[in-house]
Amino acid sequence: MRFRIKKCPKCHRYTLKDICPVCGAETKVAHPPRFSPEDPYGAYRRKLKKELLGIGRK
Repeated sequence: MRFRIKKCPKCHRYTLKDICPVCGAETKVAHPPRFSPEDPYGAYRRKLKKELLGIGRK
């Protein structure tokens, strides 16, 4: 079953709709992604995070 509850990033309210009924912003899924120890894209995500944050540069 898919998660249905969503959260507005602007006013931090929970709703079931794609658009927040209070402020009109687009809502996002309120649950984090599922964790897997065999994450096939983990190395790419960590590399991108390092590049964006500038970690490891001298």
